[in-house]
Amino acid sequence: MNIEKQVLGLIKLSDYIKSYLAENTEDFNENDSEFESVVKKSEIENPWFTIENQKSALKQWSDLLTEENLNAWLTKYSTSKTTKKVGLILAGNIPLVGWHDVISVVLSNHIPLIKLSSKDKQMIPFLLKKWKEFSDNEIEYEFVERLTDFDAVIATGSNNTARYLEYYFKNHLSIIRKNRTSVAVIKGDETEEELKLLAQDIFQYFGLGCRNVTRLFIPEDFVIDRVFESFIDFKEIINHNKYANNYDYNRAVYLLNQDQFWDNNFVMLKEDEKLFSPLSVIHFSRYSSLEDVKNFIQENNEDIQCVVGKNNLGIETVYFGEAQNPGLDTYADNADTMQFLEVI
Repeated sequence: MNIEKQVLGLIKLSDYIKSYLAENTEDFNENDSEFESVVKKSEIENPWFTIENQKSALKQWSDLLTEENLNAWLTKYSTSKTTKKVGLILAGNIPLVGWHDVISVVLSNHIPLIKLSSKDKQMIPFLLKKWKEFSDNEIEYEFVERLTDFDAVIATGSNNTARYLEYYFKNHLSIIRKNRTSVAVIKGDETEEELKLLAQDIFQYFGLGCRNVTRLFIPEDFVIDRVFESFIDFKEIINHNKYANNYDYNRAVYLLNQDQFWDNNFVMLKEDEKLFSPLSVIHFSRYSSLEDVKNFIQENNEDIQCVVGKNNLGIETVYFGEAQNPGLDTYADNADTMQFLEVI
């Protein structure tokens, strides 16, 4: 396979996506109706994949797949001289969550054997087809229902699924990813704009991604109302039927149990030490010392995908509003996929 043509194909794919996203431009043509059909079909098959959320994911990828970004990423690695078959068991919690694994395998000179998530069956095949066209057919891949003939595997699933996968693939080279979530640290001196950006890290993709914030660390004297005020731009989220069902259920449980919680009619805040919170609920805890926060994050490092906050906390952070915009060299579970693919 010709990696130069593959990279050029990705750049053309990026331009194609941008053309689709930019309405009423000269570049918009009859081929974009096929793109629109895929987006609409994805939403019908999985109501969590709203057209807005799919377009957000597409925009993020079209911004990433530039010549500069791709070259800066790929120059850090050596391309495998031997082509292997790499099984990919993809997640489907948010749109295009498995796309990074797909392009990583292809650009490492391997062949991905792709087991799609039942929740995300339309967009990745469509983008792969287009990428192959834009690369003069210099891409090889297969879609499979069951992995049988492969040299390595990269799989993503729940903690329960991961235990099964670790056993099933115990004799193979593998990366097995588990459940993770993200946290945010509020210092107390954040501007209203920064808190609004934090709301984006919480609510984008309905909070279903591992990079969505489900736990807040708040100073002891912080006024909780400031957080609720920053959420107001996302009030329409309650009009989504599946989200509203989760909200109604969790609220009913808290009321029956006489739990203390704060409610603004579309999301609840609950003081709780747990990292993972139910959908439509954000856990928070108050702290007196940032050292306590750092210790908690270190102790729970294997369950935390990223920490959102200011860059002067003394820990590695992602700035407010950037949680769902990882770079090409940002890897799920901090497992360097490209390095793994170099040596299989």
